[in-house]
Amino acid sequence: PEAKEAIRDLHAAGIRKTVMLTGDRAEVAQAVASDLGIDEVHAQLLPQDKAFEVEKLLSQTGEKQKLAFVGDGINDAPVMVLSDVAFSMGKIGSDAAVEASDVVLVTDNFDEIPDTIKIAKKTKKIVIENIVFSIVMKVLFMILGLVGLPLIVAVFADVGVMLICVINSIRVRLNGKK
Repeated sequence: PEAKEAIRDLHAAGIRKTVMLTGDRAEVAQAVASDLGIDEVHAQLLPQDKAFEVEKLLSQTGEKQKLAFVGDGINDAPVMVLSDVAFSMGKIGSDAAVEASDVVLVTDNFDEIPDTIKIAKKTKKIVIENIVFSIVMKVLFMILGLVGLPLIVAVFADVGVMLICVINSIRVRLNGKK
C-alpha cells in the first residue's frame, strides 16, 4: 500500500526513472506500474532477462548517475550484484537476495527506500564537512606550531576538533528522516 507514495517520493528526491522488471504477466505488470506511477515496465522476464535489462539500463546511465535495484527473491540476486546499489526486502526476501544486496530493509516497507536515500545523502554531506574541517584545523595548528604554539595546546585542539566532528555526526541520528 505504501509503494505508490514511495515511488512519488523517489521522483521528488531526484530519481530520474523508475523501471519494473518482473516475471509476472505483462497485463498485470502494466496495471500495477500504471497505478504506482512507474515509468517503464518489462514483464515476463526470466532471471537472465532481468540481468540483460539491467545491463541495458547501466549502459544508459551517465557517469554521475547510479542504478538502484530493489528485490526480494532468489531470482533477483544476480541482478542485485550487477546494480550500483541493491536494496533487498529483508523479511520477505530470500537469503540469496539479502546476501547480494547493499541495503537490507528489515521492515519490507517500500517507503523506507526514499528515507534511506535521504539519510545517505545527509551522511555523505556530514562526512565531507568533518573531513574538510579536520584537515583545515590540523593544517592551521601545524602552522601555529611552527611559529611557537606549545605542543600541549595543539593536542588539546586536536581532541577538540575530534569532539566537534563527533557532535556534528550526531545530526544524522537526530533528524535522520528530514
